[in-house]
Amino acid sequence: MPKTNTLIKICGLTSEEQALQVSKLGAHAIGIISVEESPRYVSAEIKKKIFKTLEKVYPKIERVSVVQNCPIDLIIKNFLGNPSETIIQLHGDEDIDYCKKIREKIPNIGLWKAFRIKTEKDIDKIKPFEDFVDAILLDSWNEKTYGGSGKKIKSNYLKNLQFSKPWWLAGGISIKWIDEILSDIRPDGLDISSSIEIYPGKKNIEATKELIYKIKN
Repeated sequence: MPKTNTLIKICGLTSEEQALQVSKLGAHAIGIISVEESPRYVSAEIKKKIFKTLEKVYPKIERVSVVQNCPIDLIIKNFLGNPSETIIQLHGDEDIDYCKKIREKIPNIGLWKAFRIKTEKDIDKIKPFEDFVDAILLDSWNEKTYGGSGKKIKSNYLKNLQFSKPWWLAGGISIKWIDEILSDIRPDGLDISSSIEIYPGKKNIEATKELIYKIKN
């Protein structure tokens, strides 16, 4: 298999040290979870410190703040306090009006919208959002959590997908699944978290290195 241009986001990092290690391995984006209910939650102050360091050392890497059903005023406040953020990833039940308001209030930030896929029909609900976001992220549906469950979307839902914006695949991205993803599904990017963890928020750097190498080569 030839080398791919598939983008790689490592999500759920909780320390400056690991954010730097993962960036050095060749990730294109680093995701920090700003959802208090998540075991990977990082406070606004720590997130600010991590993103400032990344901006200085790896200025080209995307710095993604993952939020879930967050009041827009709070997002604006956090963004103004942390201009090192480059992407806001909406990972809850945010509707089109919510996306429009983020666009109006913070026009200079990238906006990604995640969709949890339980059945194939859930994919049909995505199209109306395409005009209001910069990227689409598909994650698996889980009744207990909005993300980070490690569960896969059924592969047959994902083949031949086409969107007008780049799309990312999340949910159970492991080294065993990479060949099928790259040959049959072909997303623009992969969002990886739980499959490379020692425990939530702590990445296994060797496993991360192996997975990134596998994707790129």
